[in-house]
Amino acid sequence: MQLDFSIFNPKTRPLVGIDISSSAVKMVELGGNAKDGYRVERYVIEVLPKDVVSDGNIVNLELVAESIKRAWKRLATSTRAAAVALPTAAVITKKIIVPAGQREDLLELQVESEANQYIPFPLEEVNLDFQVLGASTSSPDEIEVLIAASRKEKVEDRVAVVEAAGLKPVVMDVESYAGLAAFELIEKQLPIGGKGQVIALVDIGANVMNLAVFRGGQQLYVREQVFGGNQLTQDIARFYGMSFEEAELAKRNSALPDNYETELLRPFIENMALEVSRALQFFFTSTQFSQVDLIVLAGGCAVIPGADEVVAARTQVTTIIANPFVDMTLSGRIMAKNLRGDAPLLLVACGLAMRRFD
Repeated sequence: MQLDFSIFNPKTRPLVGIDISSSAVKMVELGGNAKDGYRVERYVIEVLPKDVVSDGNIVNLELVAESIKRAWKRLATSTRAAAVALPTAAVITKKIIVPAGQREDLLELQVESEANQYIPFPLEEVNLDFQVLGASTSSPDEIEVLIAASRKEKVEDRVAVVEAAGLKPVVMDVESYAGLAAFELIEKQLPIGGKGQVIALVDIGANVMNLAVFRGGQQLYVREQVFGGNQLTQDIARFYGMSFEEAELAKRNSALPDNYETELLRPFIENMALEVSRALQFFFTSTQFSQVDLIVLAGGCAVIPGADEVVAARTQVTTIIANPFVDMTLSGRIMAKNLRGDAPLLLVACGLAMRRFD
């Protein structure tokens, strides 16, 4: 099988990181370099029409492509090469142990053979890729290999919308890996680089809350649960007799009556903190761990003023807002205050933009 659309090996070239979520297209372009420091060249967030992306699936290719094209024009870049990501749920990953020192073609055959055991679809229906992680801890004669596989239509849909927008997809990543790359920048900001700490990254988007727990760069636990900002939008629509679209616009523009904060926003934040606490309880009961040292909030809900304080009070864990750009320089076209406010939404797009430096 030809491994021609690599998840793991981008070409070194300028590229735009494009995160296609259920609520928006987010783009980030970085300059500089990993050694001397990154520079934020430009970024943009383009809100998507409702339900054109659902559960990670692109439902309306034409409307998503139009949104990507608009976002790229607003980005005002000449770079057309793009890194995009598949939803984590659309990708099957598995670590395997194989004998060291094999030729590339023999390693490919072994990967395909192993993949057959773990993938519940015929191999001709999937895009398959692998990356050698390094020597096995159990034997010097073996290596650890990470396999990643996704249904071809999932990959093809993302390729199609990016190409329809006039751009060239050169990297296909996985959202969780891209988010982890940006999260490592946040870890570096912590005292002694967060060494030895158990850190919970909680990404709360429009529909879904993702919890990933890390220690020393290793992922310990992941969980996805249904909860997100769209619940607040629906509450607004019901309470004030608006359509969903009107409610979303009023929420984004802070154009709601004075009683909005006490009647709707505060209860929503309290409910959000409860959901974070519940997710952590699942982590504790599923592993040998009984505490986390830090919570990092990301996603659209993280930008709600005071959200970090309410989560910290509910969980009794220090809580910060995700910002992978803290140690980066900014180009003249970036407003620092705006970027600070948007940073929690840009974790995946930032991680994708970093792929040019891999």
